[in-house]
Amino acid sequence: MPRMQSRLFAAALLAMAFAASAFADDYPNRPVRLIVPFPPGGSNDVVGRLVAQQLSNQLGQQVFVDNRGGAGGVIGTEACATAAPDGYTLCIISIAHAVNPALHKLNYDPIKSFTPISIFATGPNVLAINPTLPVNSVKELVALAKQKPGELNYASAGVGSFQHLGGELFKLTAGVNIVHVPYKGGGPAMQDVISGHVKIMFSSLIQTTPFIKSGQLKALGTGGAKRTSVLPDVPTISEAGVPGYVADNWWGLAAPAGLPAPFLDRLYKASQASLKAPELQAQFEREGATTVTMTTAEFGDYIKAEIEKWGRVVKEGKITAQ
Repeated sequence: MPRMQSRLFAAALLAMAFAASAFADDYPNRPVRLIVPFPPGGSNDVVGRLVAQQLSNQLGQQVFVDNRGGAGGVIGTEACATAAPDGYTLCIISIAHAVNPALHKLNYDPIKSFTPISIFATGPNVLAINPTLPVNSVKELVALAKQKPGELNYASAGVGSFQHLGGELFKLTAGVNIVHVPYKGGGPAMQDVISGHVKIMFSSLIQTTPFIKSGQLKALGTGGAKRTSVLPDVPTISEAGVPGYVADNWWGLAAPAGLPAPFLDRLYKASQASLKAPELQAQFEREGATTVTMTTAEFGDYIKAEIEKWGRVVKEGKITAQ
């Protein structure tokens, strides 16, 4: 009997594989939903809309954005995790996907509940200061922070934000004690750094570059592994005095776990073709991001490494969700 059951199970799997292959020839034959787990206006939404337009061109069906904000991206990501793995529900994932397991009790597994499809781009943070702070380099800032432990403050968009984690990673890597001042959003945080109420910020390039170019803020370093073309004269934080510091935001595409291989292959190829579109590359460059190519397996490994990295930062920084 067990042998018979085994044969039946194998036959069922084979039938499912043939069915998936047949459906893949017709996929997609209706609009595809792309969940963005954040409200309109942020970097995830910008990326989601750029990608949706290109994927629509590649797939021959409308890919429409569904903003499902809340709980730092948890609500929308869970909606993707629990959707049918039929290729008609996809989601944008970013660094928040790697941070949330350490901050929240999740009803999904950040690895097992998803099929990673393609990473799109990465974008470093930038260490910016109010010009009245008497330092001109990362090394000088580290020296000042060590002279005055607990006296320097840095602003962020809130607990668990990319800005907050970039600051905590700096503290851990540089071995300094600077104090986190959370705000209700990146805009209010930026304004207080510009006005001088708080002197330091680890912010996104897209938000910060205009104020750097106007002289309202001074850039000491960027958080990528190499210099960015947006601020080519600004060194990386790693080369400027804190070796090993890398704080990149990233954006990618995922589907619910169990996506049939033919559908995954179709979506991966469509994603790679989208990344080659000149208008998409130009827009990413304007946003201070760089397009990245990985296989689906490499992207899966990247997500695991990011979860481990930022989980350590959350733990060692004693960060808790509010």
